[in-house]
Amino acid sequence: MRKLETRTIVVASHNAGKIREIADLIGPFGFSAKSAAELNFIEPDETGTTFEENAAIKALASAKASGLPALSDDSGLVIDALDGAPGVYTANWAETADGTRDFTMAMQKVQDALTDKGATSADQRRARFVSVLCLAWPDGHTELFRGEVEGTIAWPPRGTEGFGYDPLFQPLGYDTTFGEMSGDEKHGWKPGDAEALSHRARAFKIFIETGLGG
Repeated sequence: MRKLETRTIVVASHNAGKIREIADLIGPFGFSAKSAAELNFIEPDETGTTFEENAAIKALASAKASGLPALSDDSGLVIDALDGAPGVYTANWAETADGTRDFTMAMQKVQDALTDKGATSADQRRARFVSVLCLAWPDGHTELFRGEVEGTIAWPPRGTEGFGYDPLFQPLGYDTTFGEMSGDEKHGWKPGDAEALSHRARAFKIFIETGLGG
C-alpha cells in the first residue's frame, strides 16, 4: 500500500457539506487542502455503477488536474426494502429540473417509495449509509477505504444539522438522526478513538490506520 508522503492534497468534491466534513476529519492531521470547487475543476461524469468506481473517477480527475494527491468520497444511502436504492444514485434522487438539488424532495421520494412497499415498521426500513474514500495520485495509482453504518429510515425527517439525507437516517442504537447531531456527535471519532459512528468517519479511520494519513 502506497504511503502518502505529502500533507498537501486536493479534496475532490464540489459538495459544500461533504467538503466541510472531510476538512473536519483531516484537520487534526495537519493536511493543507483545497477543494476541486475552489480550484474551479470541472466535475467529472460519475459513470460508475459502484461507490468505488465513482470515488476513483473523482479522485483521479482532481489528481491529474492538480498534479497533487487527491482525496474523494462517494457515498450514498442503501435501503434494503428498495433493493439497495437509491445507492450510487443517492444524489440523483435530489436533482431538480433546473439542475439544482432538493433533498427535502429526495427524502419525500424515499418515504413514498417505502410506503409503496408497505414498509412501515423499523425492521422493514433498515438501511445503511456507505462511504468510499479514494486517494489518488497523478500517476493513476489509487487506494480505497470503505465505511458503513447501519440504521433505519425515520419519518418525518428530524433535525437541521448535517446535509443531504441526514434528517432521515437514525443509526442503530441511537434515538436521534444524523440531522439532530453535531458534526462531532455524527462522526463519533477523533484521533485515538477506538470507534467511529458515521460512514465517512469509519472510512476515514481506516484511511488513517493504514498509515497513509498518520
